[in-house]
Amino acid sequence: MKLCVALDLPSRNENLVLVRELSGLDVWLKVGLRSFLRDGAGILSELKGLGGFKIFLDLKLHDIPNTMADAAEVIAALDVDMITLHASAGERAMCEVMSRLNALSKRPLVLAVSALTSFKADEFSAVYNDSVENAVRKFSLSAHRAGLDGMVCSVFESALIKDVTSDEFLTLTPGIRPFGESTNDQSRVASLDDAKSAKSDFIVVGRPIYKAQNPREITQKILAQI
Repeated sequence: MKLCVALDLPSRNENLVLVRELSGLDVWLKVGLRSFLRDGAGILSELKGLGGFKIFLDLKLHDIPNTMADAAEVIAALDVDMITLHASAGERAMCEVMSRLNALSKRPLVLAVSALTSFKADEFSAVYNDSVENAVRKFSLSAHRAGLDGMVCSVFESALIKDVTSDEFLTLTPGIRPFGESTNDQSRVASLDDAKSAKSDFIVVGRPIYKAQNPREITQKILAQI
């Protein structure tokens, strides 16, 4: 299991201060939509230069197939290590993305977002007209057939995804609260033990790390547990 630290702080400088504190630790850095739009593509190489970190660029592409594939090619040229797209864009879109990326000499891992962890069950049903479990099963099978590397899901769907696809099909689980912290805007949150039991390959932790008085110490404690 690998730890992804979410760089969701309000400013570029605060993110860089946090990353410097984590220098030398075996973590991935998750750059989300706000940070990428605010700080630009240049921030990615700067982050790598601060300690050889692997970069998870979490932009959750969702558009028509050709536009998604065009965007994925541009992102791959930024030399990031993992990217995301929405499974609900459809299997044809996912296939188009993978066809383009597999033609490259080097490509990032590609994960499909299943059900955002902010969704409550009734909210998800109102949007997708299905239960979280059923939809995640269908999304995962489509992503697996399309040749993606794995899924973004809550801990509670990780084992299900591996059951219907393969143990080698990666799962990345946000909404981790390692030491019983507040759920904030997440609905389906889980502990480190839950993530281990569900065979999560990557976990994402943000606020419990960057809001801590000593982010490096908290990160080390998480790494020790996983």
